[in-house]
Amino acid sequence: MSDHQFDLIIVGGGPAGLCAAMYAGRAMLSAVLLERGIPGGELLNTEKVEDYPGFVSILGPDLAAKMAEHAQAFGADIRQENVEGIHRLLDGTFRVATSSGTEYIAPTVILTAGGTPTKLGVPGELEYAGRGVSYCAVCDGAFFKGDTIAVVGGGDAAVEEAEYLTRYASKVFIIHRRDEFRASRLLQERVFANPKIEVIWNSRVLELIGDATGLKHLELENTITGGRSRLDATGCFVFIGFKPNTGLIKDEHVRHDAAGYIVTDDRMMTSIPGLFAAGDLRAQLTRQVTTAVGDATTAAIAVEKYLTERRTKAVAGAA
Repeated sequence: MSDHQFDLIIVGGGPAGLCAAMYAGRAMLSAVLLERGIPGGELLNTEKVEDYPGFVSILGPDLAAKMAEHAQAFGADIRQENVEGIHRLLDGTFRVATSSGTEYIAPTVILTAGGTPTKLGVPGELEYAGRGVSYCAVCDGAFFKGDTIAVVGGGDAAVEEAEYLTRYASKVFIIHRRDEFRASRLLQERVFANPKIEVIWNSRVLELIGDATGLKHLELENTITGGRSRLDATGCFVFIGFKPNTGLIKDEHVRHDAAGYIVTDDRMMTSIPGLFAAGDLRAQLTRQVTTAVGDATTAAIAVEKYLTERRTKAVAGAA
């Protein structure tokens, strides 16, 4: 095979992509992983991980480095490329176009490009990401035992995660820019009945302020009066939206749910033959490092079987 033609192309270098690359290497597949930056995905933005088996506590970047080293130990070919589009050709193979102008060809693709939490876009958000600012309650809630924290948003995710966070925090404030939630009535009733939760209506976050130790307080603005106030909190969980990175799939419609997450079968195959999906962009109950690598394990093994079946059909057709 040429330097740009493979059995498998893995798009995305987070936990799912690295796990898929490791399994592809073990299966002796000719595979390449394309990642626009340093491998690791959202782990690079996570201070501590305490819910990954085998590590009671490990820094996110350290876990990412170990995953990359593990994949490379089995021969993973990791290349820094910014993927612009995945195109399915008439013969059923895929052409993956990159911003460098290089095109990669393979009969299978595992898409592990994850998703992007919608940001507040206010001063202090980036500075305190991983040091008070979070986009995942399950990932980081345990770091705020006994603390006062804020949740920003008014949909199902914000309301549900606020209730979840009360198992750790002493007080949870929900900040919502309107005077009513968009969340389902059942979730709202649970929140209103929880003595640990207080809602701050008609308000938006102007700035996140802290010091070298982390977040200390939020500056708020009332969306009706314009009045400003201060909320002391060591944690701010943002749930105002999450966009799965599915726009890379060009020319052909891929089945997805109402929120835009890709629907797969039990082998992680999408509605496009040969295209597999794993991790945060796949429709599923929860999005954790453990589920991402579980998806990737299944996808990589399924790719091997798909390629075998494809070759068998090709031989039979030529006979």
